[in-house]
Amino acid sequence: MHYENAVEPTQEQIAATLGRTSDGPIYMVNLLKYKERAEYPDGRETSLTGREAYDLYGAGVVETLADVGGRVVWGGEVTGLLIGKVEDLWDDVAIAMYPSGAAMIQMFTSEKYQAIHVHREAGLAGQLNIATRIKGALADLANGA
Repeated sequence: MHYENAVEPTQEQIAATLGRTSDGPIYMVNLLKYKERAEYPDGRETSLTGREAYDLYGAGVVETLADVGGRVVWGGEVTGLLIGKVEDLWDDVAIAMYPSGAAMIQMFTSEKYQAIHVHREAGLAGQLNIATRIKGALADLANGA
């Protein structure tokens, strides 16, 4: 299996994700890889690491998710690989819940989100975002059944 970290989705990826997950909540699994040093697109000088810049973005995401009815479900540092093989592990994993595709687009296009997005660009070397939806036996587990 080949994978490729990226910072921004393609238009095709956005359309496909919204098409597959339009019914009900979207749980976005984020596999995050940070730059060693933050690099802002406007060239500003900074002493921040990539992780520190992304943390500024993350704090704002908590607020912007709440504005559209979403939330951060879980987040943590990658400490190892139990099964499989990759050249380089991601640094962190985070899961965010959006109530719908429309809510996700509403958040991404909001002025508040646009204001914090620069920290995401500055901090991320790349990532994988995996859109998921709870169904079947997993839905029962998630609901405590």
